[in-house]
Amino acid sequence: MSLSHTVHYHLPGLFEFYDLYAVFLPLYREHREYFYDWCDIGSIYGAPADCLWGGGRAGFGDADAKAVLALVNEHGISARLTFSNSLLREEHLSDRKCNEFCRRFSKKSVADGILETSNGVIVHSDLLAQYLKEKFPNLYLVSSTTKVLTDFNDFTAELNRDDFRFVVPDFRLNKSFECLSALSQAQKDKTEFLCNECCYFGCKDRKACYENVSRKNLGEDVPDHECKSPGGQEGYKFSLAMKNPGFIGIQDIQDTYAPMGFSNFKIEGRGLGSAIVLEFLLYYMTKPEYQLNVREAIYLDSMLDLF
Repeated sequence: MSLSHTVHYHLPGLFEFYDLYAVFLPLYREHREYFYDWCDIGSIYGAPADCLWGGGRAGFGDADAKAVLALVNEHGISARLTFSNSLLREEHLSDRKCNEFCRRFSKKSVADGILETSNGVIVHSDLLAQYLKEKFPNLYLVSSTTKVLTDFNDFTAELNRDDFRFVVPDFRLNKSFECLSALSQAQKDKTEFLCNECCYFGCKDRKACYENVSRKNLGEDVPDHECKSPGGQEGYKFSLAMKNPGFIGIQDIQDTYAPMGFSNFKIEGRGLGSAIVLEFLLYYMTKPEYQLNVREAIYLDSMLDLF
């Protein structure tokens, strides 16, 4: 099936799954026939370990920043730092480690004299957003789903802010088709849907869960958030995510969202293993007849430990 415009996937694990992408991206480039021609990789997002500004998930990515940048620059892919901590204070803005990452990533790559893709930062804190705009203007900003924008009017207001290139609504707005269809094309171009969330659709503690992660990244000694939602103790299962009322599958993208004028789709999974992230890459990007080829190429790579 051919679409009138390209769908852009925003993939998880920039630092967390560097080894996987170091194998997958060359395969994606050299065997483009394995993958749908109507989609590409819009960005890869993630956070290095032990960053105060981190949010969403407790950062555990230990890949070297220089290696990460070299990989995405080689493939012309935008890199996004996930700095979505919701509880930042003024004194946190001077953190040396986070500023150094922003400095590195704010340098646009140049190949053969041609300016390549720019990098971005996923943010929650308006304090941090303003700081980044002033200090690192080359970095584009993405409004994080950790804001839990479940009211469509709030989501629309966020879309109308000039601060952000993209806005990720809460997954419970994914099927608000009447309101979504009424958006302008400019607003649709800024909308980035979270496709594969497994969280309970009726969860009322999502914001508290994200705040718990923010506190941990700030170094506070707090207990883990205890999820009381049905199935909350089972962990992530893609098979269950597919049954979530907010799930956006490949057929939904082709038949509904893309024809409606939407182009950007985020795949979650920073806190999961590389094996399940590979399943996302297979499901969303790989033609069924070539999925075994991709699996074999990844599994048989002696440098990669998927489990």
